[in-house]
Amino acid sequence: MDFTFTEEHQAAVEAAKAVFAGVAPDGVPSPALTAGAVAQDFNRALWAKLADADLLSLLLDAEYGGAGLDAVALCLVLRESARVLARVPLLESSAAAVAVQRYGGEELKAEVLTRAGRGELVLTVAANGRSGHDGAELAVTARQDGEAWVLDGVQTAVPWAQNADFTLVPAHTAADRTVLALVPRVHEGAVLAEQISTSGERLGELRLESVRIAARDVIETDGAWEWLRELLTTGTCALALGLGEGVLGMTSEYTSKREQFGFPVATFQAVAVQAADRYIDLRAMEVTLWQAAWRISTGATGALPASGDVAVAKIWASEGVRRVVQTAQHLHGGFGADTDYPLHRYHAWAKQLELALGPAAAHEEALGDLLAAHPLG
Repeated sequence: MDFTFTEEHQAAVEAAKAVFAGVAPDGVPSPALTAGAVAQDFNRALWAKLADADLLSLLLDAEYGGAGLDAVALCLVLRESARVLARVPLLESSAAAVAVQRYGGEELKAEVLTRAGRGELVLTVAANGRSGHDGAELAVTARQDGEAWVLDGVQTAVPWAQNADFTLVPAHTAADRTVLALVPRVHEGAVLAEQISTSGERLGELRLESVRIAARDVIETDGAWEWLRELLTTGTCALALGLGEGVLGMTSEYTSKREQFGFPVATFQAVAVQAADRYIDLRAMEVTLWQAAWRISTGATGALPASGDVAVAKIWASEGVRRVVQTAQHLHGGFGADTDYPLHRYHAWAKQLELALGPAAAHEEALGDLLAAHPLG
């Protein structure tokens, strides 16, 4: 493997840093302050800036106005976005678009991709809910009816569902296959109910009752859902890494200035050791993230399928980001609980990322199943 970032990767990072430079985490909804009241929309102004910087089309081919880059590039940009808790559906919309590009029909690609790359069309994915690695766990079923597919079921905790134009929904068929259906936000038989995430953002419970979707808007390719879920999970690891790095930076700055007994608390052995442990967590999160992103981007083979590396990355991301924010709260003392200080917002987002697409325990179980099916030796 080669973790050297290309010039195109570095250019994407620089563009992302420029876009996110003026974003303040204080603008993020806070469950501690709003008692459940959340923003009605994501940051549309920031979304427009991302489009102008060509960061919404990174993974799209040139014929759709994109740069033709890979999952590594997306994760680099997501890492920067999480440092400031950027309130945009960058991961979900980008992942859904590249899934359409990779597996969708020509008519669907022509309809969706260019507009998505320009930020005119916002996509999301119903990937949380009851949608595990086993297709039988999917909460939505699909059956063919003439030239259409009919969807029934419920998907919960759909991110940005209240504001996205389309939701890509995985559905299980009677033939034991998984298809992906692009469902418009406003559509006969589709009902959205509001849910609120741990981070204080709006989620959606999507109820589908005999929803008819044209065949051209359904992806039937085997393996499409598994690939998309792996990309989403890896992107979530990138968000956790960026958030964790931002929090450790805040902690380092605070402990370097806060004095006790005439010395900065950062010079105390107990504080230094805890900070060092969290730095080790972040480096482990980083190397496992790039391994997973590299496997997804290149299709390289290994002792285990790419899903094994994705599971390892999510285990480290979930456990690592939790430890980072908990240590940060501890080292900040009472200041960490001050709602005028943004640490509590990072803590809430960290908990959301820890559990999104499965906590560490779920991925440990999946990894164990892979090892049983692919013995090492």
